[in-house]
Amino acid sequence: MPPRRSYDQYCSAARALDLVGDRWTLLIVRELLAGPRRYTDLHADLPGVSTDVLASRLKDMERDGLATRRRLPPPGAAYVYEVTPRGRELLPVLQALGEWGQAELGQRRPTDAVRAHWFALPLLRLLDGAGLVEVRLEEGLFHLYAGAEEGPLYGDGPAPREPDTRLVLDTATCTAVARGELSLRHAVREGRVAVSGDGPVAKALREA
Repeated sequence: MPPRRSYDQYCSAARALDLVGDRWTLLIVRELLAGPRRYTDLHADLPGVSTDVLASRLKDMERDGLATRRRLPPPGAAYVYEVTPRGRELLPVLQALGEWGQAELGQRRPTDAVRAHWFALPLLRLLDGAGLVEVRLEEGLFHLYAGAEEGPLYGDGPAPREPDTRLVLDTATCTAVARGELSLRHAVREGRVAVSGDGPVAKALREA
């Protein structure tokens, strides 16, 4: 592989950007935090990325120790990409970047793609320690492991087992909660979020 480009600056921020400063790299990390993903899954959930760029970024991430590739055992027999522990350490970076970027969201543009699980990053911060949470939006259903120290942090579709908490809300409410404009407790109190489940967080929210 060609050598990694560098800013050639003795600065930790510059060194970090040597690894993750290229377009799409951090968004690939965002997708891999959901667990092992096939190349086709990544391409589907990164609308706008070309196949050549995605393949190049994944090779760079493997070289730099941010991601690995492995072959699934039969009957799957497909290759999947996974984030490494080093790559997983970018979670707070992505959350901080997302929090900083909330002010730039504004109204959704007609050209803006959206995936339900993209809301997992801000919700992980707000629901820390809540266990397995299932969330339903108009765009779809996803689940997150709030407080997990290993393994996937979130994923598409229903929870793989009975979740500790279920949340049903619309995208506008989820956006307001993620931006800090509305607390989850107030949203529940106002009837904008339906809560079910037997987990302590679910019970606390229902009693809000």
